[in-house]
Amino acid sequence: MSYLQLKNSILSYALKTRLKKIDFFIKNPHTAQELTFNYLIKNGKNTLFGKEHDFKNIKSYSSYINRVPTRTYEDLFPYILKIQAGEENILWNSKTKWFAKSSGTTNAKSKFIPITSESLINCHFKGGKDMLALYLENFPTKHFFSGRGFILGGTLNKLKGYSEGDLSAILLSNFPSWVNFHRSPKLSTALMKDWEEKLKLIVDEISKQNITNLSGVPSWILIILKRVLEKTGANNILEVWPKLELYMHGGVNFGPYKKQFQNIIPSNKMNYLESYNASEGFFAVQDQANSDEMLLMLDYGIFFEFIKYDQFGKEEKKYYQLFEVEKNQDYIVVITTNAGLWRYLIGDIISFTSLSPYRIKISGRTNNQINVFGEELISNNTNKAIKNACLKTSAVVHEYTVAPIFITKFSGGHEWLIEFEDVPKDLNLFCRILDEELKDNNSDYETKRSNNLILAPPKITILKNGTFYKWLKINERLGAQNKISRLNNDRKIADILLKLNK
Repeated sequence: MSYLQLKNSILSYALKTRLKKIDFFIKNPHTAQELTFNYLIKNGKNTLFGKEHDFKNIKSYSSYINRVPTRTYEDLFPYILKIQAGEENILWNSKTKWFAKSSGTTNAKSKFIPITSESLINCHFKGGKDMLALYLENFPTKHFFSGRGFILGGTLNKLKGYSEGDLSAILLSNFPSWVNFHRSPKLSTALMKDWEEKLKLIVDEISKQNITNLSGVPSWILIILKRVLEKTGANNILEVWPKLELYMHGGVNFGPYKKQFQNIIPSNKMNYLESYNASEGFFAVQDQANSDEMLLMLDYGIFFEFIKYDQFGKEEKKYYQLFEVEKNQDYIVVITTNAGLWRYLIGDIISFTSLSPYRIKISGRTNNQINVFGEELISNNTNKAIKNACLKTSAVVHEYTVAPIFITKFSGGHEWLIEFEDVPKDLNLFCRILDEELKDNNSDYETKRSNNLILAPPKITILKNGTFYKWLKINERLGAQNKISRLNNDRKIADILLKLNK
């Protein structure tokens, strides 16, 4: 047995031993969450936050929610400023060495989510290892360990006392040696700040390697794959990487992208593995070969609570623990974590597809909806509509965003700005299917569309290829973590895209 084969055999065995611990929390979910809750309260007791909220007298979940209200990023921001100023024991009882930078805050250009050693190792890294362990258990693999894995990283800035940057860059900078042994591109390239130069160097490097697996946000991975095809002159990616067998993705709905991947990677043996991960934590992993449901991971140092979506924003609302949730009900996720996020509203909407074990699907985000006319469309509705319209018209959508057409003389409407990979032969048919799918999936939209009284039929504007990329570039949002907002309640993004499309 060669050194490479030996190392891969040991690694495969180590990953599979984790399956016993996953099996424990599957069989004992409420015990796992109770243990996590007690661990978090114990470690938060002597922090500034813990003292302000009387953690020493928290003996139960009910006493916890009575003392600690739910919080948004803006509510936690004063504590984050203290940590960045060098103060310790603020939100967590160990040093916060990193801040994951992400968009979506009202008081600044970016959010800075604290990452502690505990959350890095026992949440984010554990999530990655568990993805591989579950993959090895549930998918037939022949080549995974025979080559390299391509992981697209962001950028990282080292400041006094801490570092800040994309979560992917924080992970790359701290990966254990066994990950770097299989990873590509080299670290200096992966963390470059000049994205144009970075993409060129990445393509130059990986085009010559044996890549067996990919990780990253779908839109950015597609850019890389297309540039590899341009550089090599290949007809599809399997001509460049014949042993490619797995793409691990998360962060955005994969539905609108899947057809593009299947076109570039034409193989029924290619596997796609979904995860639910974010700067705030790693939450769930696809654990079955023939289903895109994801197993909620209950021993990562995260305590979960839930609010029914239809109660969100109301003065009086009930908070649900895991054992109280119901299937097929949309919930807002509330998390308490080993990074010091206490009853934090992450902004995601999920529904449970199974209660034994607890499996979920992501429905959308509380701040990513279009509700100008009372239609309350969420990204889950629009992603489904796009997917089915493409299936029925043989179209392929690269990117899209939706903006309101405000009421003028008669009714208002929605403008869909779409960058197609394959334009439908009958755009009017595509539009009608899109409209009907939205009506079928959202009763509020259906009502507002009745007789065109409030909402007119959707308007589709085709954008030239590369328009969304231009938008990301001029807004200095080139990067592995940056995505286009699908749904908007104003026309700021739409109007810029239209100008770029001229």
